[in-house]
Amino acid sequence: MRLVTFEIRGNESYGALLDERSLVELSAAFAWHEADQGRSSSRDAVTASYGSNLLDFIRLESRTLPLARAIAHRARQGNLPAVFEGRRLCVALDDVRLLAPLPHPPSLRDGYAFRQHVETARRNRGVPMIPEFDQFPVFYFGNHQAITGPGDVEVEPLQMNQLDFELEVAIVVGKGGRTVSAAQADDHVFGLTIMNDWSARALQLQEMKLNLGPAKGKDFATTLGPWLVTLDEVADRTVRGANGASFDLAMTAEVNGTVISRGNVKDMTFTFAQILERASYGVMLYPGDVIGSGTVGTGCFYELNGSGVTNQWLQPGDRVVLEIERLGRLENRIVLAGRDEPLR
Repeated sequence: MRLVTFEIRGNESYGALLDERSLVELSAAFAWHEADQGRSSSRDAVTASYGSNLLDFIRLESRTLPLARAIAHRARQGNLPAVFEGRRLCVALDDVRLLAPLPHPPSLRDGYAFRQHVETARRNRGVPMIPEFDQFPVFYFGNHQAITGPGDVEVEPLQMNQLDFELEVAIVVGKGGRTVSAAQADDHVFGLTIMNDWSARALQLQEMKLNLGPAKGKDFATTLGPWLVTLDEVADRTVRGANGASFDLAMTAEVNGTVISRGNVKDMTFTFAQILERASYGVMLYPGDVIGSGTVGTGCFYELNGSGVTNQWLQPGDRVVLEIERLGRLENRIVLAGRDEPLR
């Protein structure tokens, strides 16, 4: 399934895509199902059984996902009521504003799994490839309260200094767990989405001289979307290996209509299963946790500029489109915030 969170008539809701033009609003559809089964369709009753948002949907996956698939099947066959209790069950995509699939995930981690990106970026800085890269997958924590979706991304003036995009894929944890082995980790993945790890490079390079990793250079926005795709949607592009699944999905990034980055998810040096094993060691992972892959090779201006391929940074008004096969097109426009306050 392709699952979305959206705004309609000023209210936030969630649903499943039926095709490229429409979706079924799941909260309304679940209410109809309860009434159809002779049970209460009140908001409180439906929330108690199915939750109220996509994060709850993931937490209650064993109950919600099979029913959502059955409802979507009925909708495609034309066997779903058009309206229930004054709410339309099927809605045109043009009538909603897509948000990030998970606007407030429990946590956000970002990996460093594409060797080409790491090696090229280090070479461009005049430092050799670090041998520890091949020993274990690393990650840092991002700001899970600064998630954005398709549309405008507001950026402060200091963040505009060498503003960059990063072309990434991310997983969303389905089943939680602690100290999960790589052999079992794929069973803990609910789905995949596109991720843009926006980076204020001037701030990032300044603060990382203190050897604590990125902070203000990264914490202002991370974009997810346009939807969350369950793993069955990419089963024919999945290769199972000793270190977990890899995904043969082409990746591209374009800025103002020009494609500048190309890669493939399968080129990750470490699988998501390996990253999950590392991330869960000694700590709990929870349903809805987001874990990014890190930047694909060629997937940012920092890498491309240093290699002489490009010589630019993002500017206000620029449009960035990240596309990954089966996962959709994530489109954003850079908007300059209307104030210029000193960074303290």
